[in-house]
Amino acid sequence: MRVFIHPTPCLPILFNWTASVPYKVALLQFGHRRALRAGDFVVYTFDGDAQRMYPGLRAQPFFKQVRGVPGDRVSVVERQVYVNGVPVGHAKAATFDRRPLHPLTETTIPPGYYYMQGTHPDSFDSRYQESGLVRADRVIGKAIPLF
Repeated sequence: MRVFIHPTPCLPILFNWTASVPYKVALLQFGHRRALRAGDFVVYTFDGDAQRMYPGLRAQPFFKQVRGVPGDRVSVVERQVYVNGVPVGHAKAATFDRRPLHPLTETTIPPGYYYMQGTHPDSFDSRYQESGLVRADRVIGKAIPLF
């Protein structure tokens, strides 16, 4: 017997079981009527290159913080990632199962994309090419952390 669970949140309450962000419960506002701003917390469905290595990541909901918006400059110096010259995190060299990770290449965030990042140093996010920038149409909604 197989049991399939739809990974996309359908209720306005989000329960976070990862350490990516320090919040365990949030309200989810589906859709977003305005452009996202740096500092907003969001939920989006994963669409990065890592889904080739880890098929279970396909369309999984990720709860992260917007750290870069269209027009912002992302740069990397010795695996330290910067958005508009402000350090936002260090890109690790490998995954938990020792597969190599590559920092995002230097870029200006194009229209319709966002740089997303967790607050935990081990978060898998836009610091890595394998995750990449997030298309705006992958954003499910804005999250309002409760605790």
